[in-house]
Amino acid sequence: MKRIILLFALFVGIATGTYAQKFALIDMDYILKNISSYETAQEQLDVMSKKWQGEVEKVQQEVKNMYKSYQSDLVFLSAEQKTKRENEIVAKEKSVQDLNRKYFGPEGELFKKKEALVKPIQDDIYNAVKEISEAKGYQLILDRASAESVIFASPRIDISNEVLAKLGYSK
Repeated sequence: MKRIILLFALFVGIATGTYAQKFALIDMDYILKNISSYETAQEQLDVMSKKWQGEVEKVQQEVKNMYKSYQSDLVFLSAEQKTKRENEIVAKEKSVQDLNRKYFGPEGELFKKKEALVKPIQDDIYNAVKEISEAKGYQLILDRASAESVIFASPRIDISNEVLAKLGYSK
């Protein structure tokens, strides 16, 4: 009997504690689309990315041309010349990989530029969300854009516009 009463009291305590918690949602995509500096940063990143991608594709085309030339000259080349040309092709392919890694790798130029341009904006959003959370007593704020498991959420708990207002982008 004591065990049943203890379990019931525990259940009531958990249910009451859970009910008292406050939750909110934000839509990071919506917030970012309404911040002009983010759009500008994205445009700059796109321009750089296209430029660098063009450079990589140019070198890739050079490798293809070298290989086609090698294939057409194959019958006329000595063993030593074949080895030399093959090594040149392999070296050029390695330079393509190095260039790709330099621009688009995990520590590449695009990553560094994104860190420089976008991270301050994301930090400002995080600080605004944190301030709103502390002021209104939210225990949990979910990002609707990245929370794939959120099937439905009431628009009343979406504080995206409050975050924008806090950042100075009133809607």
